[in-house]
Amino acid sequence: MALEVPVVDGEIQVPEDSQQKTKKSGADLGKDDFLLLLVTQMQYQDPLDPADNTEYVAQLAQFSELEQMTNLNSTTTNTSAYSLVGKDVLVRQTSSTGQTQEIQGTVQYVTIKSGEAYVVIDGQEYSYDDIVTVFDSYYLISMYLPSVMSQTVSYTHGDSSDVTIQGVSLGSNGYEASSFAVVLVDEYNQATGIDAKYLKFEKGKLTIDNEAFKYLPAGTYTVAFVFDDTNNTMDYQSVTLIINGTPEEKPPEEGNPSEDGDSSAEDGSEESEETA
Repeated sequence: MALEVPVVDGEIQVPEDSQQKTKKSGADLGKDDFLLLLVTQMQYQDPLDPADNTEYVAQLAQFSELEQMTNLNSTTTNTSAYSLVGKDVLVRQTSSTGQTQEIQGTVQYVTIKSGEAYVVIDGQEYSYDDIVTVFDSYYLISMYLPSVMSQTVSYTHGDSSDVTIQGVSLGSNGYEASSFAVVLVDEYNQATGIDAKYLKFEKGKLTIDNEAFKYLPAGTYTVAFVFDDTNNTMDYQSVTLIINGTPEEKPPEEGNPSEDGDSSAEDGSEESEETA
């Protein structure tokens, strides 16, 4: 880097091409700019009234301090960049035409070029300074897991309409479920499973046949979803089912023939003993 620049009428003249390459705001002046100003000051000082040596020593001390701070900042930045390896980040880049592009992915590794850190995502390098968001792994997983949109649905006994639940997601990005079970939980925490034959799932919409509810008493139920993904995700807070009206009377269960037979056998044995 050249350390001499012309001075005309007491003003430092910086070449136009140099201005375009190194144009900075006052807050971005670095150690090279500081050294350039110091050397220029020494070169063009008044020989009849030179600057005091103590002043130069003080300026050199400031330069040394500035250099140390710059190096420390670079080290801190690089250390922060290295800590992002394996994490998901969002990179935002703005082109010369003002168009913004966002890239989200996992940082594979970090490389340092000319003192600047670059993260590598899917084999492409991006400046560390362009990172706008770092995602927590648990937060990302929660986004990919199966889920159900919050809603309240209802059913009235005697109505032939089925119950539809919208916004059922099986998950994504390797956290998908292939199927799920549905359980109704009443206000007394009594659970009733819904037979799969009453369930129809298509494009995020679950339809439950009205036959599944005809014997259930009126009341408020929580609809629990049990997914078969690797995390065994359960959703028992999103959907509430309100059942109204009077249910059909459930037919009595048939008796167990084997119990009647056993009873007869016992009676017969007693009679045979008395006869004997």
